Amino acid sequence: ELAALGFGFIEIGTVTPRPQAGNPRPRVFRLPKDRAIINRIGLSNRGLDKTICHLRRPHEGLIVGCNIGKNTVTPPENAAADYLRLFRNLYQYADYFTVNISCDNSCREGTTYTRTHILQILDPLFDFRRGQNQYRPILLKISPDLPDPLIDEVTDLMLSTPLDGIVAVNGTFSRKGLETDEETLDEIGSGRLSGAPLTQRAIEVVRRIHRRSHGAYPIIGVGGLMNARDVKAMLAAGASLVQLYTGYIYEGPSLVKEICRALIDDAASEASASPAPGK
Repeated sequence: ELAALGFGFIEIGTVTPRPQAGNPRPRVFRLPKDRAIINRIGLSNRGLDKTICHLRRPHEGLIVGCNIGKNTVTPPENAAADYLRLFRNLYQYADYFTVNISCDNSCREGTTYTRTHILQILDPLFDFRRGQNQYRPILLKISPDLPDPLIDEVTDLMLSTPLDGIVAVNGTFSRKGLETDEETLDEIGSGRLSGAPLTQRAIEVVRRIHRRSHGAYPIIGVGGLMNARDVKAMLAAGASLVQLYTGYIYEGPSLVKEICRALIDDAASEASASPAPGK
């Protein structure tokens, strides 16, 4: 159904090995003045076995990625086992994998972006993939709240390992520059913010990764893409693909059509402006 709306690929998840209910409700809040959403869902999902049942359904012609994460109750020292279990069991069903190293939407990253922690999770995935007949790309999803030097470190890690790309970015914990009043924000409390306030930072992060990696790696751009203009800016910054979340919630399915038509029109204009072969 989503493919019929104009999406070229779908990313499901975050999936955890065991089902989990997520955080207590309410846990998703609209900020209409800012065209944003705050959520602290807590990786609510039906677990590995149910995900396999869904992915067994045919989806020829549609790329389906799987976003994987650890269960909230899994201690950090056992996180790698959760990721490997998901990766091994879903490998034949998904077209690519996004590794979500944030434990859930209500906690901060802390030390999760250290090289040691990331490699503890990624190395077993790389090892498993080497023994398979089919190649599944592995991408790492990163936060917009990372300082620029740390974004550079994560990019350098990609350059020095078999990591295939980066998904940039997750939601932010920042509340700077919002038009929503402080009282409302205090009532909502914790959670990641997505939507229009994130647009500029998401594009900046993608551009930084693209430049540092010399455009040699795919980047999935996500964060604050509310219209076709935002998508064009993200692609111009170096994204290979884009994802929608909050923009789709606010604008509805017509946003997908708007974006696709704008990109097709731009491609046609560029083609007509190019000199004919041999001229």
